[in-house]
Amino acid sequence: MKAFTKTKYGGPEVLQLEEVEKPILKDDHILVKVVANSANPADWHILRGEPVLARFAFGFFKPKYKILGADFAGIVEEAGKDVKHFKVGDRVFGETLKGGAFAEYICVAANACGRMPEGTGFPEMASAPIAGVTALQAVLTHGQLKEGESVLINGSSGGVGHFAVQIAKAYGAKVTAVCSSKNINFVKTLGADQVVAYDKESIHHHNGKYNLIVDTHGNLSFKDYKRMGQRGVIVGFTTMGHMISVLLKERMSKFPITQFTAEANTEDLETLAILIQGRKVKVHIEKTYSYKEIPEAISYIEAMRTRGKVAMVWESVDGNKDVDDGRNITDS
Repeated sequence: MKAFTKTKYGGPEVLQLEEVEKPILKDDHILVKVVANSANPADWHILRGEPVLARFAFGFFKPKYKILGADFAGIVEEAGKDVKHFKVGDRVFGETLKGGAFAEYICVAANACGRMPEGTGFPEMASAPIAGVTALQAVLTHGQLKEGESVLINGSSGGVGHFAVQIAKAYGAKVTAVCSSKNINFVKTLGADQVVAYDKESIHHHNGKYNLIVDTHGNLSFKDYKRMGQRGVIVGFTTMGHMISVLLKERMSKFPITQFTAEANTEDLETLAILIQGRKVKVHIEKTYSYKEIPEAISYIEAMRTRGKVAMVWESVDGNKDVDDGRNITDS
C-alpha cells in the first residue's frame, strides 16, 4: 500500500510517499481503507519532534512510528475477532495519535472510531476527530458548560475553535468568540453571539465576564483567566513555558483551570456525528488536497492561519476520487 513515511524529524520535506506492507489486523482493531484524512497541528508537531518533551512518547532521536497522520475516514475492510461494534463495509471515522493515517489502509483500535452517519461525506468526517473531539471535551467534559452559561472561546475560527463555538451554542450557551477582524463574519455564521477582534481590541485588556474561558490559541495569561472567567480550559499553547506558568499559578491560587490532551472514544465521536448529521455542527473545510499533496497540506496548517479545517482525499485504483455521495460541505 502507499503511505507517507518519515525516518527523521523535520518539516514536511522529510515525508516520502512509498510502498509499505499493509498493517496486520489485531483482535480489538479494525482495518480501514482510508478515503480521506485531515491535517492537524499535532501532525506537524509530531513531524518536527516539537516540543522536545513529546519525543519521550514518539522517539527521542528518531521517530518511533514510521507513518504520520491521525485523522481519517474510510470503509472497514476487516474487523478483529473481539470487535462487536463494527463490521466489514461500515463507513467509519476516527483518529490515532500514534500515527498511521496518511496511508491507503490503517489498523486502528475499534474504540477510537465511530460510525459515519447517513448523509455525511468522507472529507467532512475525516476533519472531525481530533478537532471536534477536543472541542467537545473542552466545552463539555472539562469545561462542564451548562445551558444558559456564557463562554469565551479564544481562537474561535480555527479547527478546534470553530467546532467549540458550534458545540457551545448547541448546548445552549451564550458565546463570545475571539478572532481576527477578517474572520468576524465567519464566526458569526457559526453562531457566535458576540465577537472580540483581537487586532482591534487586546484580549489581555478585555473586561467581559464569563462562566467559562476556553483557550484554543494558548496565549491567555493566568491574569486573563482570573479577570474574565470563573473557570478555564487550556487546549493549545504558544510555548511550553507559557503553559507551565499558567498551570503553576493555577495550583498556587486554586483558580480552576484544566489542561488536557483529548483522546478519541466511540461515545464522543458518535455524539459529534449526531451533531453534524443534525446540522447543529457544520464542518468548515477551507482547502482540500489530493493525498499526493499531504506535505503541502501540513505546510498550510503549520502557518496557523487556517479557517476551519484542511482535508486530503485518496484515490481509487482507477484514478477516480473515492469521495462518497454525501453532501458537499466545503464553504467557498
